[in-house]
Amino acid sequence: MTPALPLATSDWGYVWANLGTLIAAVWPALKLTGAALIVGFVVGVPLGTLEVFGGRHSAWLARKAGVVVRGTPILVIMFITYFGLGLSPAFVAATAALGVRSAAYQGQVFRGALQSIGRGQMEAARSVGLSKLGAIRHVMVPQALRRFVPGFQNEYTIVLKDTSIAFAISYTEIFYHMYNLIPEQTTATPELFLTVAGIYLVLTLTGNRVLDYVDDAFSVPDGGASR
Repeated sequence: MTPALPLATSDWGYVWANLGTLIAAVWPALKLTGAALIVGFVVGVPLGTLEVFGGRHSAWLARKAGVVVRGTPILVIMFITYFGLGLSPAFVAATAALGVRSAAYQGQVFRGALQSIGRGQMEAARSVGLSKLGAIRHVMVPQALRRFVPGFQNEYTIVLKDTSIAFAISYTEIFYHMYNLIPEQTTATPELFLTVAGIYLVLTLTGNRVLDYVDDAFSVPDGGASR
């Protein structure tokens, strides 16, 4: 019986010969991941804060904006930024798309982190003379950031994998190079997919390990650790 997924030695040789091309694409993928996460953080943290402490209308607007973005496929968002808004080069369009999507999810993670802090913290801060904004900035947000790390780990994994979608607008990340290698030796397709999956796995595990150290370093010392 012919195996369902033939993995020929010659095809692995083809993968090995082109492994440098795939490895070289790791940096563009990581660069896009980092840029998108930064955009997501800068936009998402205020959105999450507005949902918890904003006024009636601002909280509603932040919540609905997040729902719309989370309900829209990332490929559609990327086409809007690249073809609709005309953002270029592809890195900018992909960063905007992944960043907006990440902001919608990071906002929810940060909202949950804020809501996990006892309401007495806000009342205590107000009782010693801090304004509402001051209490949010100096008391609530610093504590929430400590509890934010585990959810951010999950977001890192999602954004890293979603960078592969940027090949649709010709951004030269890992999946883009793999896709261009297939026509030269079509029988090596399974081997190429397995190799790329392995690269993403290594990047995911490495990144999450680094964030584990960050989580341990900034965990809440009173027993309410973020993990």
